[in-house]
Amino acid sequence: MSTPYLVYCTPEGDIHEEPRLQALTFDNRPLAATELMPVPDGVTLSMMPDRLAVGQKRNGGQQVIPAARGWAAAALLPIGYTRTQLPAYEKVPGTEPLPFFGYSAVAGMNGRLYVAAMKTDDPRKWHPHAFNRRALTHLVNEKRVAYPRNRIIAQHAHCALDYSCPTASNLFFGRWEMAIAVSPGCNARCIGCISKQEEEDLISPQDRLGFIPTVDEIVEVALPHLEQAEEAIVSFGQGCEGEPLLQWRRIEQAITAIRERTDRGVININSNASNPRWLQRLYDAGLDTIRASTISGHPETYTAYYRPLGYSFEDVKESLKRARDAGVYSSINLLCFPGMIDREREVEALLSFVKETGLRLIQLRNAR
Repeated sequence: MSTPYLVYCTPEGDIHEEPRLQALTFDNRPLAATELMPVPDGVTLSMMPDRLAVGQKRNGGQQVIPAARGWAAAALLPIGYTRTQLPAYEKVPGTEPLPFFGYSAVAGMNGRLYVAAMKTDDPRKWHPHAFNRRALTHLVNEKRVAYPRNRIIAQHAHCALDYSCPTASNLFFGRWEMAIAVSPGCNARCIGCISKQEEEDLISPQDRLGFIPTVDEIVEVALPHLEQAEEAIVSFGQGCEGEPLLQWRRIEQAITAIRERTDRGVININSNASNPRWLQRLYDAGLDTIRASTISGHPETYTAYYRPLGYSFEDVKESLKRARDAGVYSSINLLCFPGMIDREREVEALLSFVKETGLRLIQLRNAR
C-alpha cells in the first residue's frame, strides 16, 4: 500500500506535492493510508495562513516547509463526512486565529488527494450540486417580492446567497428541511460558536440574527412550506442565531397556529435543550422532533465547551427524557473533535447518555 505524502498550498493557492515527506497528523504521527479516503465531491481545500507545513523524512526526522514556498493545507468537508484527524503544522510568530471551520488533514497518494475522514451520513440533500446558484437567486428574488415585509425571508435570503446555507436555501426551493431563525440571544457561550464570538480576534463565519420575528412572520413562512413542500420539515434553531428556546412563547404560539391549519410535515427544533419546562410546552403544542446539540455525554466536557448560562447538562438530559415520554422523536448533533470524542471515557459516557435518554438518532458534525 502506498505511503501518504505531504501536500501544501503555494502562495498562489495551488496544491503542491512533496512525495519525499510523509504526511503527519496534528500530534505528529505519520498518517496511515487506512485512515484516508479520496477527497469527496463538494469538499473545499483551504490554505492555513501563517501555519508552516510539516512532513516526516525517511530517517524519521521532521522537515518544515519554508513560508516562502507556502502554507499548510487542509480540507473543509461537506455535510455527511466526519473528519478523523487534524492537519499538522507549525505556527509562525504572531499567528492570528483562523476562521471557525472544521479543518481536516489532507495528504497525497499516487497523484491524488486524500483526506482523513469517513462518510457518516447520506450527503445527497446537502450536496452543492443540489443547490443551483442561478435558480436560487431567481427564487430568492421571487420570494422577496411576494413577501416584502417578512424579515425571516430577508434573513434567509442573506444566509442562502452569502453563506450557501442548505436549510435557508430550501426555504426558496420549497423542499426538504427549511430554516426559521427566531432568536438573537443565547444562554450558552460555545467555544466554537459560528455566529458570535466574545473575543475580538476570533472570526465568526456568520453574522448573528438581529431581530425577533413575530408569530405572524413565522406562520407566513412555515405554513406554505409544510403544506406544499416535498418531505417538508420546518426547523427552528439555525447557525445564524442564538438559542431558539429563549423565544419559546413565540414558537409555541406559531406551532399552535400552524397545527390548527395543517397536520402535514414535521416541525423540528435544533436546540441546546437547556430548559425542560419550556420544551415540554413545545412538545404539548405539537413539536414533532428535537435535535439537541452536544459535544459529549460527560458533564465536565459538555460544560467546558458550551459554558452554559443558567442551566446544566442535567437539564439537557431531562429535556430529552421528556421528549421520549411525550413521543417526540429525539436525536443529537454530536460535535466531533478528533482526539477528544474517541477517548474511552467519552465513548462510555456517550453510551450511557444514549441509554438514559432514549435517543433515536445520532448525527455526527465536525466541531470547530
